[in-house]
Amino acid sequence: MEETIFDKIIKGDIPADVVYEDDNVLAFKDINPQAPVHVLVIPKKKVTSFNDLKNLSPEETGLFLNGVSTVAVSLGLAADGYRIVLNCGSNGQQTVEYLHAHILGERQMKWPPG
Repeated sequence: MEETIFDKIIKGDIPADVVYEDDNVLAFKDINPQAPVHVLVIPKKKVTSFNDLKNLSPEETGLFLNGVSTVAVSLGLAADGYRIVLNCGSNGQQTVEYLHAHILGERQMKWPPG
């Protein structure tokens, strides 16, 4: 697998504005925010895309999703709501080949999204 910007952030080669970290996930502010709160959550065990989530064990998948939930709550978004986005592939606008969840909050989301 090719090294991505997220691999470099995990290694500490590229700085990031980290908002949460545990043994399984790393969460940091998006450098091109699309909402007042826009945080990316990545699993520390690399998975290229949502299509490859099947390569994680059910426990690892659960730890990733639990991490996304933990970050959203820790950001104070639970009361008013938020959006979780998982882009997959070129038509899904995935720009980094590393599974990541976008947490978007503190504004009213529109539907349909795009």
